[in-house]
Amino acid sequence: MATHHVEEEDKQNDAQVNALRHSSDSDDEEEEYEDQNWDDWKDEDDAVEEQGLNPQLQCLFCDSPYGSCSSLFEHCSSAHFFDFYGIKKAYNLDFYKCFKLINYVRSQVAVNKCWSCGMICMSKEELQKHLHKAVSFDLSSFPWDDDRYLNPFLQDDSLLYSFGEDDEDEEGDIMIDDTKELASYMSQFEHIDIQVEGASDRCAPELIIPCENGGKGAVLSFDKDLNAAKPLANTNNVAGGLSPYRSRKNEAFTVPSTNIATNEIRKINKSYFSSYSSFGIHRDMISDKVRTDAYRQAISENPSLLRNAVVMDVGCGTGILSLFAAQAGASRVIAVEASDKMAAVATQIVKDNSLLRNGISSDGSQQDGVIEVVQGMVEELDNADHIQPQSMDVLLSEWMGYCLLYESMLTSVLFARDKWLKPGGAILPDTATMFVAGFGRGATSIPFWENVYGFNMSCIGQEVVEDAARVPIVDVIDNCNIVTTTKVLQNFDLVTMQPKQMDFTAEVELEPKLVVPLNNPTGSKLEITWCYGLVLWFETGFTERFCREKPVVLSTSPYDPSTHWSQTILTFREPIAMASNSGGDKLAEVGTNDCPAVKIQSRISIVRASQHRSIDISMELTGIGSDRRKRNWPAQFFNLN
Repeated sequence: MATHHVEEEDKQNDAQVNALRHSSDSDDEEEEYEDQNWDDWKDEDDAVEEQGLNPQLQCLFCDSPYGSCSSLFEHCSSAHFFDFYGIKKAYNLDFYKCFKLINYVRSQVAVNKCWSCGMICMSKEELQKHLHKAVSFDLSSFPWDDDRYLNPFLQDDSLLYSFGEDDEDEEGDIMIDDTKELASYMSQFEHIDIQVEGASDRCAPELIIPCENGGKGAVLSFDKDLNAAKPLANTNNVAGGLSPYRSRKNEAFTVPSTNIATNEIRKINKSYFSSYSSFGIHRDMISDKVRTDAYRQAISENPSLLRNAVVMDVGCGTGILSLFAAQAGASRVIAVEASDKMAAVATQIVKDNSLLRNGISSDGSQQDGVIEVVQGMVEELDNADHIQPQSMDVLLSEWMGYCLLYESMLTSVLFARDKWLKPGGAILPDTATMFVAGFGRGATSIPFWENVYGFNMSCIGQEVVEDAARVPIVDVIDNCNIVTTTKVLQNFDLVTMQPKQMDFTAEVELEPKLVVPLNNPTGSKLEITWCYGLVLWFETGFTERFCREKPVVLSTSPYDPSTHWSQTILTFREPIAMASNSGGDKLAEVGTNDCPAVKIQSRISIVRASQHRSIDISMELTGIGSDRRKRNWPAQFFNLN
């Protein structure tokens, strides 16, 4: 039908030209007419071409127009906290998911709704003030991952046909970006299905794909795999053939992303484990008396658990915990270490202490030891035929990182539990608990800068505090600077938990400490306390479930002796005034000196970041006044890497 339509148009054009020629009185008039019309057509073509080369791209959040995608997205990042390229890389977004993302954001902004957290604002101005950096999304379900967002939200939205052009200038292929593929690979540990769009049985929609010249190109229909996209019609015939978007890179779509991601994650893991080749790190950990004594007591002072047991030590390092287990009477200890160097060092240490299984001493005699060191990640021990699945009596590991979950080694411990531990076997430690409390001014650097050899340098202190509101700080806090009650943030049972439970959101209510001077008259107004942020710490338990003779608790609390883990500090953008019982000024904002909050509701989310072994933390605060009025502060986001 399209061919028939073109033939009819050609006939009409021929008839019009013949009529013009018959009506001409002379050759000169005919030539003049044709010259005039040629100039008109040329002007129109130039105008269309100029419009195509310089499209007006409208900002996703305001009415500002831009002439290029790069300038538009730079504006969105700096003015509206929307980092398109960062999100694209972090979540492995291909062309179609980016297409959906743009339409999704436009649809949310149109109803004054935050595209990231979903908060509904009363006006466009309020939305502009509320916008913040993107929260971490579930890799299995993006809010824009809906086929309805394949339909342009704005009619003639030039951005939809231009945003991919900048990819041509990027070095390498965007489809195999390390971080994105890493996120895809990590999700497999939780059996999350992140297949591309079109995987359902229903028919996928048609989509116009831009050509390399920026104009509209071919209409594609999709089979169950993006690689099976087929051109249905060429809407812009370039040099007589189809010029598909990113034609030079189409081969990249056929590369198995899991294979690429496997190589990338191994590369990152190699770098991570190599960092533990430094003896200084191991000295710091072994010198941490709280840490090492807790493990030694749990292992050595529970003879009924370790005697004649088969033990696996995940991430053995120098082998100190394996040595404790052998000393406690274990019949066999498998010390697993991913670092090549440290595996060799641990083997030598075990050999030097005559505990190497089937080893040969320096004098040539046979060692009758119980420890064997296995080099490799615990997830990759399938080729170790001498280690049978579900054959371990005890699973031992010192896996904790800053803020408990940093380094994400817990996933390896849970894998080892499911693969190698006997049913009913022991895991040490078997519990972990995270705590949170508010800290005061004394825990910041403000007091230091207020008096430097008699000089006031408080401007530096204020700037340091403002910078601290952007990144988490790992440091030791004196318990005298804890100004609120302490609450449990999250509990983990390592015997039953699943890897997905490492990502969580918890809500707690913090109240000011009831510290009243002895000379404070009864009924007088209590002194206002300023809360400058939240501090997180953890403890792990070697509980009576397995350690019947000697239960042990390893604590990183500011109320206990300090450890190499310190505490994790999240600083507020502005301090919040608190008081235990104060009416306050009902016209003043909650959390100020005139109306201190009696409680701070804190909503904290901690999730594994797309960057391997890092964690993302979000913090949402609500101050509650004595008259129950509430005040919300903008969410804050931190990345611990």
